[in-house]
Amino acid sequence: MAIVYEKVENALSAIKSGMTIMVGGFGLIGAPLTLIEGLTGKDVDGLTIISNNLGEAGEGLGVLLRQRKIRKAIGSYFTSNREVGEAFQRGEIDLQLLPQGTLAEAMRAGGAGIGGFYTKTGVGTELAQGKEIREINGEPYVFEQALKADVAIIRAHKADTLGNLIYYKTARNFNPVMATAADLVIAEVDEIVAAGELSAEEIVTPHLFVDRLIVAKKILTKEGVIHRKRCARVDCEACCQ
Repeated sequence: MAIVYEKVENALSAIKSGMTIMVGGFGLIGAPLTLIEGLTGKDVDGLTIISNNLGEAGEGLGVLLRQRKIRKAIGSYFTSNREVGEAFQRGEIDLQLLPQGTLAEAMRAGGAGIGGFYTKTGVGTELAQGKEIREINGEPYVFEQALKADVAIIRAHKADTLGNLIYYKTARNFNPVMATAADLVIAEVDEIVAAGELSAEEIVTPHLFVDRLIVAKKILTKEGVIHRKRCARVDCEACCQ
């Protein structure tokens, strides 16, 4: 059963300097903005972040970048935040670029206990330099290692009190595979309902993968990022007032 936390700092208590952390999201969509904000106030550095991108300038993981808490980033779409390239040019961050499908499959492999896989994507490009190339059925393939993390912080739509998760449309993105590939999984959700209220057909991430839950207080809307005044926790007693 997942543990429900009211305070972000308590939910993030296990995160230490030098850890590898998977962070869900594509841009800011599906990103755990409340948990990321909690990390900006935590005294940690030297982090390796596995994420599709590093947020946007001054938003999401972009704040951690400005704070120089990220030592290395592994992802596929760093150009969504121009400050990432600028930090790389200054030698402030190390980047490992992976094609987007390769990134997703590397995390899936990590969660499945597979050490790596061969793919044709990237063969003959700079992304394959230094990696094993193997001929399969007369075609060259590049070997990609699986990805795992110490902690994954992810975003879902709803959870029940056990920790089962469902997602909302494209905000699902990388979150489910990250939930399988980390030693500790912290999920940020819009609402926590009683066990049994979620349809088994809706559940994407079973509770056995989820260790900690928190209700989102910082959310993305059409108008931008806002802070929610009250939570939607099933047993909430005005805990956010």
